[in-house]
Amino acid sequence: MNEEEKNQSEDSNLDLQAILKKSDQQTQFPTVPLDEFVPPTYEEWKQACITLLKGAPFDKKMYTKTYEGITFEPMYTRAMTENILPKASFPGMDDFMRGARVNGYINQPWGIAQSCDESLPRENNKLLKHEVDRGSTIYNIHLDNATILNQDAQHAAKVGDEGCSITTIDDMYQLLDGLDLKKYGLYIYAGASSLPMLSMTAAALKAAGRPVKMLKGFIGANPLGQLLESGELYTSLDELYDEMYACAVWAGKNTPQLRTIMVRSDVFSRGGANDVQEIAYTLSMAVSYLRALLERGLTIKQASGQLFFGFSMGANFFMQIAKLRAVRPIWARIVKAFGGDEIDQRMHIHARPALFFKTVYDPYVNMLRNTTEIFSGVVGGVDSYENAPFDEPIRKGDEFSRRIARNVQIILQEEFGMLKPIDPAGGSWAVESLTKEIKEKIWHEFQAVEEKGGFLKAAQAGYLQEEIGKILQARFKNSEYRKDRIVGNNMYPNLTEELIDKRSEDADELKKQRMNDIGAYLSDIDGIFEQECISKITTADWNELTETVIEAIKTGATIGEIRKTLNTRQQKNSAVRSTVEAILPHRWSEHYEALRMITEKYVAEKNDNAKIFLANMGPIPQHKARAEFSTSFLQVGGFEVLSNNGFKTIDESVEAAQKSGADAVVICSTDKTYPDIVPELAPKLRKALPKAVIYLAGAAPKDLETVYHEAGVDDFISVKANCYKILQFLQRKKGMID
Repeated sequence: MNEEEKNQSEDSNLDLQAILKKSDQQTQFPTVPLDEFVPPTYEEWKQACITLLKGAPFDKKMYTKTYEGITFEPMYTRAMTENILPKASFPGMDDFMRGARVNGYINQPWGIAQSCDESLPRENNKLLKHEVDRGSTIYNIHLDNATILNQDAQHAAKVGDEGCSITTIDDMYQLLDGLDLKKYGLYIYAGASSLPMLSMTAAALKAAGRPVKMLKGFIGANPLGQLLESGELYTSLDELYDEMYACAVWAGKNTPQLRTIMVRSDVFSRGGANDVQEIAYTLSMAVSYLRALLERGLTIKQASGQLFFGFSMGANFFMQIAKLRAVRPIWARIVKAFGGDEIDQRMHIHARPALFFKTVYDPYVNMLRNTTEIFSGVVGGVDSYENAPFDEPIRKGDEFSRRIARNVQIILQEEFGMLKPIDPAGGSWAVESLTKEIKEKIWHEFQAVEEKGGFLKAAQAGYLQEEIGKILQARFKNSEYRKDRIVGNNMYPNLTEELIDKRSEDADELKKQRMNDIGAYLSDIDGIFEQECISKITTADWNELTETVIEAIKTGATIGEIRKTLNTRQQKNSAVRSTVEAILPHRWSEHYEALRMITEKYVAEKNDNAKIFLANMGPIPQHKARAEFSTSFLQVGGFEVLSNNGFKTIDESVEAAQKSGADAVVICSTDKTYPDIVPELAPKLRKALPKAVIYLAGAAPKDLETVYHEAGVDDFISVKANCYKILQFLQRKKGMID
């Protein structure tokens, strides 16, 4: 801007200020009394709702029951929550319910920890750098299952599934090469033991002349979680607790900002658990770890300082906020009972979207699901968040899906202003009420596990599995009846959709490449010296074990060799391996996805489909609502629905149905017209299509059900019908399934 333009701009501003000042002086607003407006009472509001419901019961329509045994009120008021509103507590103080830090995210935003899961170490290194360049603030490394199980890639059945393959120090060097670990945190979930991966990380850094003290974040173990996930472990729990102790001692001396235990709830969440179960059982695991470390000589400060927590954010928005606000004071109470001070009582919470609630069909809706879940996590006060790519249930993410996932977090921080409000849910009548209720239920369930002897004994007795199984079956049942609506699956299916390409990796080629890389590295090491260093692991003192493992890895020991040698310590001590019934992973849409895939496979192979004819009776306004409902209901199974604009006469409808050769017919009209139409139409349809199934759209009154059945109606399609069972029956009738 030149000098003349600058002067003109200043003159314009002065003129505008003069006009506004003059306007303020001339305008005098009269005082408006508000006493004519009488605030409505809750009872008056309730009566207005009852009127609008037109006879529908208020208690059934306006209250929402959750899987946690909590009932949402239709409206929360101050009078309901007066006794629980936070009047004297502040964020970051007391029991941390209102947040772990006094200033929230203002000075320290939540960490953006986008998961990097490329199979090859060098490729994953590039992805880690790319994520940070694009806005991530944490290096979040996802390991493959072989590495999690401490198996060498050349001997593993599969390599690179779901994550990065690490076998040697050279792999770890490639993975960490050039990463700014001083600036950014490092997250690695290590499975049942963090000792091999912690040692591998430290060995790679030391070999490269880089300090390990700069490490922050976690390289975390969760042996009880792994036990529930697979049903067994590669060594005994006592051995794993000893390794946990060894890691804690080493980390306390060498990497004070790095934690070595990751107590994560994935196994419960993916098993279908409700939020009370997820939090209570995760806390019970954490208490087991505290006890194990205290028994081995650590103080509560040393033990609690090693724990990082990981939770899944589910579909119920307000419940997610409440559970995060509830878990912090419960954990503070637990640690205080062990003698921990206020610093020890603070939780470090990492969260991610719950995979249980993601779908394969219409997967782009997962973007919306993930967005609400991260929003609830941020409002609830997470320390870091990993937003999953929308295609997570199908394949590893690509540039597009990762970009979308990452940018949701960046937008919330940079554009939505989510860094500024401190405890944004504080004082909310609904959230405060939910927090109180779920906190009480979590504590009750936590005590139930403790009364059974603690986490391990409860798991061995099958208590955890049975309780979670009940909720899982309730979820599946509600999805069958479409009480739980899964967009794109049991509701609003898109029949033109083509499934996303799984983009599977060439497993054989990947295995071959890993064998070549590992072989090239191992061919150049001093095998005798390596074995001498490995042998020292069997006799090393627990306080020196981690450093001994680090030295063995530096000489060329692989992760599989380290695990095999560590297991010999178990054999010497005759420790018994624990086994439990595994909690298998599920997704809420899996039954409907399998159903639709059966139809699509049949169509592709037979060039045929189940055809459903809609016997729409009368003018469009008469049948439209139920025809559209029936169409959506049946398309969930991927069936071909034959619609029309309606028939004036019964004979016209029967003739059209017969010509269609349909496998099923749905009579669509109104409750008022059915008594006149159905007794004549149904028998004629049965005669015209003797093998067809005849449905009536809508739930028939009890006194007419028998009449309609006797006329030839097989079943009813309505909001009360079991959608899944009806669709499965039609598949069996068509010959799609046995």
